[in-house]
Amino acid sequence: MTSRLPAVALSARPAGLPPAGLPGLDPRWSRLVEAAGRTWHVLDNAEVLAEAGRAAVGTVLCVHGNPTWSYLWRSVVTAATDQALAGGEAWRVVAVDQLDMGFSERTGVARDLPMRVNDLADLTDELALTGPVVTFGHDWGGIVSLGWAVAHREQLAGVMLLNTAVHQPSSSAIPAPLRLALGRGVLGRATVSTPAFLETTLALAHPSLEPRVADAYRAPYRGAARRGGIGAFVADIPTGPGHPSEPERRRIAEAVRELDVPALLLWGPRDPIFSDRYLDDLLGRLPHADVHRFEGSGHLLADDVDVATPALTWLGDRVSGGVSSPIGEGIGAQDPDAARPNTSSPRLWSHLDDRRDSTETALVEMAPRGGDGPRVVTWRALARRVDRLAAGLSAVGVRRGDRVSLLIPPGADLTAVLYACLRIGAIVVVADAGLGVRGLTRAVRGSWPHHLIGEVPGLSAARALGWPGRRISARTLAPALQRALGVSHSLPELASLGAASRHRLPEPPSRDDLAAILFTSGSTGPAKGVAYRHAQLEAVRDALASQFRVGPDTGLVAGFAPFALLGPALGARSATPDMDITHPSTLTARAVADALRAVDATVVFLSPAAVANVVKTQGALTTDDHAALGRVQAFLSAGAPVSPHLLERISALMPQAESHTPYGMTECLIVADIALDGVREAALDSEARGAGGVCVGRPGPGVRIRISALDADGSATGSIAQEPAPGVVGEIVIGAPHLFDHYDRLRLTDRAARTVDGASAGERWHRTGDVGHVDASGRLWVEGRLPHVIVTAEGVVTPVGVELEAEAVPPILRAAAVGIGPRGAQVVAVVAETEPAATKVRLADAGLTATVRSAVGTSVAAVIVVPALPTDIRHDSKIDRSALSDWASKLLAGERVGRPA
Repeated sequence: MTSRLPAVALSARPAGLPPAGLPGLDPRWSRLVEAAGRTWHVLDNAEVLAEAGRAAVGTVLCVHGNPTWSYLWRSVVTAATDQALAGGEAWRVVAVDQLDMGFSERTGVARDLPMRVNDLADLTDELALTGPVVTFGHDWGGIVSLGWAVAHREQLAGVMLLNTAVHQPSSSAIPAPLRLALGRGVLGRATVSTPAFLETTLALAHPSLEPRVADAYRAPYRGAARRGGIGAFVADIPTGPGHPSEPERRRIAEAVRELDVPALLLWGPRDPIFSDRYLDDLLGRLPHADVHRFEGSGHLLADDVDVATPALTWLGDRVSGGVSSPIGEGIGAQDPDAARPNTSSPRLWSHLDDRRDSTETALVEMAPRGGDGPRVVTWRALARRVDRLAAGLSAVGVRRGDRVSLLIPPGADLTAVLYACLRIGAIVVVADAGLGVRGLTRAVRGSWPHHLIGEVPGLSAARALGWPGRRISARTLAPALQRALGVSHSLPELASLGAASRHRLPEPPSRDDLAAILFTSGSTGPAKGVAYRHAQLEAVRDALASQFRVGPDTGLVAGFAPFALLGPALGARSATPDMDITHPSTLTARAVADALRAVDATVVFLSPAAVANVVKTQGALTTDDHAALGRVQAFLSAGAPVSPHLLERISALMPQAESHTPYGMTECLIVADIALDGVREAALDSEARGAGGVCVGRPGPGVRIRISALDADGSATGSIAQEPAPGVVGEIVIGAPHLFDHYDRLRLTDRAARTVDGASAGERWHRTGDVGHVDASGRLWVEGRLPHVIVTAEGVVTPVGVELEAEAVPPILRAAAVGIGPRGAQVVAVVAETEPAATKVRLADAGLTATVRSAVGTSVAAVIVVPALPTDIRHDSKIDRSALSDWASKLLAGERVGRPA
């Protein structure tokens, strides 16, 4: 190891204290500690706690990596100290400068991994840390801290990690920046002779470090004689089985699997060194760990975002009083008496088992790729294909708990492979193409699947963008294309393998096993992975069946992907109409009629954008088309609010149908429901309407609704009453047996969504982020999203009521109400799309502006007419009012802006 280091790397230098005035660093924390003949510099808040008379419940032992120093942990020391001095739980924080790093002694010895683990043990012995101890490591300090943890199990209360690694897969190369630094003739110049390695690391911050903070990181490494440890650390990266540190690396990596203490992994996905690949490996070793990925952040996570608050909050949840909670308990744990799914419900594939000999139609794909006409699949054919794909997937190594990303358009292929995965216990990851390349990349990398099954466009993106997972093609490819895309198998090949093999299917997964990760639309922020267990998906199916009487022998047309995939679980024969499912507004009235006839359907599910285009294209309908539409008994539209006007128009096309607009979300597909008659009744009830909004009806079976009232700043208080008071506006909070389990790898988001005051112990609630109220009749009204609430000098204004009133003014087709100016003194602006469409952005004329002001009943500063309102590409309906507010503010301030995007 030492032969690769320049001689200067072995220089000996004494320890010292950091210079005064480094931003964020309290000089009271700095101390020098003699341990085993070496002098360490550490940050330690023990004396500050003692002076305040606060006894620590335990110690957080923070270990930095290369080329940082204990300064990395300044926010953790600060936050822990402030919390203790404010009367909260007192944690001692000890952040070390590893030997040859920071302001600790330069030993003159190139220290390898075993030495560094022993060094840390010498220091903690000297400090008399007897426990409880929670380790906190970053970069190469991560494996050093874990080495200490596995050797001090009797003292260990938990482990926390920022981006780090304990294993380098043989199938992938060491990250490029490290390969470059390890290159022949490069190591010394890049790490010691020059500060190149240090400066490259500092440049990884998002956003860039403030100059004074960057200088603080440089402070202990001024001059080549001070940077020897940086070079030694790089040289100690195990690059193969013959490396001196490889046995210790392997020992620690395997020992971590035995740790049964609480674990927290905070991760920056933009890290070019410790990518999500290493997070996935750590989760394989610590499957019980809590995880949060901070989108947009990277290697210097502790400077990119606040990691101190979530770390201390997690300590309070999982290691309260220094005592570890049992694995699986804490936030999100469910009381046995709380509402939960029915564990005796049939499995999701039960209808496939029961009808495997039936020649009746199971599903029809109206526009199969490369087909000359509709593709009809019987129950027998579907059951056989699911069985064969399940056996084939098992035969090639897809295992229970493996994540399988499905990048296949809704239809027969997606349905078959989805149920095959569910049957063998693989976790399906579904993120549709409507998220766009950037959104899909974020979703696939965030979920880090073991396998990826897709059509050529998805496989091409996976190859070009480095998406993880073994690639399987949905169809047979030419050998050259298969090699180019890195495809190992195809679904036809797996089906043939399953049919020919005697491979026995594994035991069915438990109802408590994870079944699916479904990504949200991303219309109100980065798309989130919503995790469901098998029991919860079964509860979703049961809620649909109960609420809308969908079951065996029901003909179902589903132009809304979530419901299309549940057709076989409901036992319904289903058809996917001829449309681009990722752009619902491509669905035509004739395509709906064709699909209705194909399965003799009486139930139709469509998204609001699809409904709008069906109404728009009704002029092309034939007499037979009208007859098919006339046989519909139930019509449902979900995914976004549906205006009463649009609901009336679609109902006229299906005169025998009871039209419903269920309110729900990816996290809970059915929350409330209302039929057209209920919409009409609510529209006449001005007292119930209150501040405005869309009436979405009463709670569905098993659903509980609460309201967390808004304060004067337009923020939800987080407190809920046992029964919501009529007319109180606030965040909508829900509980249900079919509520999702958790957000995937987003602990902070999940905790915020689950945390409510006033709930009974163990109850599971979800803060939806939607704003609304419950009226005296128990009906729920949705008034917008929490981030879109406008706070004027006169009070809080929710946007949907304003928008609905504006849309009743000709020629306005759609409207968005946004706030302009500082919160608390905002004014309302209405951005409107008209019919016919405007050709350019302009302020509305005086007449239209006056009519809108009169109609909405609140002060409106301006009406802006635009050619089209920007909507999310998945629903073609949801508007990002926050972005639109920024755009409108610039326009009204006189800046040159284009069309809103």
